[in-house]
Amino acid sequence: MMMADMLNSHNSGVVNRLPNNKKPETEDGWKSKLKVPPTDKRQKTSDVTDTKGNEFEEFCLSRELLMGIFEKGWEKPSPIQEASIPVALTGRNILARAKNGTGKTGAYSIPVLEQINPKLDQIQAMIIVPTRELALQTSQICIELAKHMLIKVMVTTGGTNLRDDIMRLFQKVQVVIATPGRILDLMDKKVAVVDSCKILVLDEADKLLSQDFKGMLDLVISKLPQDRQILLYSATFPLTVKQFMDKHLKNPYEINLMEELTLKGVTQYYAFVQERQKVHCLNTLFSKLQITQSIIFCNSTQRVELLAKKITELGYCCYYIHAKMAQAHRNRVFHDFRSGLCRNLVCSGECLSSFISQCVG
Repeated sequence: MMMADMLNSHNSGVVNRLPNNKKPETEDGWKSKLKVPPTDKRQKTSDVTDTKGNEFEEFCLSRELLMGIFEKGWEKPSPIQEASIPVALTGRNILARAKNGTGKTGAYSIPVLEQINPKLDQIQAMIIVPTRELALQTSQICIELAKHMLIKVMVTTGGTNLRDDIMRLFQKVQVVIATPGRILDLMDKKVAVVDSCKILVLDEADKLLSQDFKGMLDLVISKLPQDRQILLYSATFPLTVKQFMDKHLKNPYEINLMEELTLKGVTQYYAFVQERQKVHCLNTLFSKLQITQSIIFCNSTQRVELLAKKITELGYCCYYIHAKMAQAHRNRVFHDFRSGLCRNLVCSGECLSSFISQCVG
């Protein structure tokens, strides 16, 4: 009897053992299965490296969101992400001043996605940006981060088919990235129902509160629940931003990571050149400097096309873009420029999103 008990005890132990070719998965074992892109070896400035040493795992994010973050190639949070994410997750309003190109989109998109209930088939968060190009860029980042989360992200902007957007809103949508005019239009038509929208993000708020969008944000906020959370990000704080803050942001947590507007490592030069010498000056710069990519601003549509033609005649590959071009054409130009198919882009300032500046060196 004693021998049988010993055998039974021994056999029960064998049943609970893992096969010889299997090892117990450690807490970080799931990371080894991720499809992580190659490490970004580009030189980084202290704007993105001067961190407190935190890890994304320390923010108590869901594993599905962490998978999206790491597969996006984001290894550690940047300073603006360290400052924003834990506070935003508590539901507090944020007023943040940070430069473009420092991880600002991740600073708000990560806490937004973390707070979405994938089982609730309603709009739960809205991200409003001033331009179509920035909306497309932001939506792409959110889609990539949320790819393991069963969260539906939608982008809607002016210049696209309104009927298509209406049809998509009849399906499951939980996060909307939009320009102010288009989302107001959809709200007025009772298509974008925001009764459950508890988070509002305003990126590039200084532009959203300019004369171009005067009064639109007040109308958007008036349609949201009273207990909403507002995350406001801006490179500059003009009087309009302060007035908006005093009106709509109750006890905001303020973040200021800026001493100057320009990213560290960027040197600015100013040259006074007479009108007839400008093309000659550009030609000299192109021939003397090793320029990876360049963006040249003009103050009118006509000048954009004329300058692009002259640069091409000088023998340099050059694209151009302005607000009067069809949206599909503009998207193609941005895609090709970011892919490195052309080194030089001439554009009018109103159609250039902040993300494109990350390509220039």
